[in-house]
Amino acid sequence: MSAPRIREAIDKLAGVFAANPEKARVKNAPATARLDDGLRCEVTGPNGERVVTDMPAGLGGTAAGPNPSWLLRSGMASCTATVIAMRAAKLGIGLTTLEVTVESESDQRGMLGLDEKVSAGLGGLRMKVKIAGDAPAAKLKELVEWSEAHSPVGCTVRNAPSSALDIEVA
Repeated sequence: MSAPRIREAIDKLAGVFAANPEKARVKNAPATARLDDGLRCEVTGPNGERVVTDMPAGLGGTAAGPNPSWLLRSGMASCTATVIAMRAAKLGIGLTTLEVTVESESDQRGMLGLDEKVSAGLGGLRMKVKIAGDAPAAKLKELVEWSEAHSPVGCTVRNAPSSALDIEVA
C-alpha cells in the first residue's frame, strides 16, 4: 500500500474513532498453540494464520521453526517498523530505508528450572533502527521515538499488563 493510501486509511479510521471512541476498543484475535511433535508447536489464528515454532536441537527440538522468544522479538521489531511506516505516511515523510532489529539476552537456567532465583524471561532488550528518508535527521529521529512509544507490542513489553491463566484438564 502506498503512503497516500496508508495516510487515507489512517485518517478515515481516526475520524471514526474520534466520533465513536468506543469503536477503538477491540478484542484481539487469539493465537492457539498446539503441540505437534517433540517441542514443535503449530500456532493458529481464527483467519487461517499459521506459524510453526520449535526449539534448537540443544534443547531437544529439531529447529523446524523459530523459537517462541524469537517470535516475541520479531513481533516487537515488525510492530515498531509498521508504526514507523504508518506515522511516516501520516506525516508525509518518504522512507527509503527502514530496518528494525530487536536483540535480547536470556539465562536458560530459568527456563529449565535449574535455579529458582533466575528468571526465564528475556532481558536486556535492545532495539536498533536504521532509517533514511526525505526528512532531516532530527525529524527521522523524532519519528522513530514517537513510533517506538506507540508500538502496541513494544508498549506491552514495557508495561506488562496483568495476565490470567485458565487451566482445563482434559
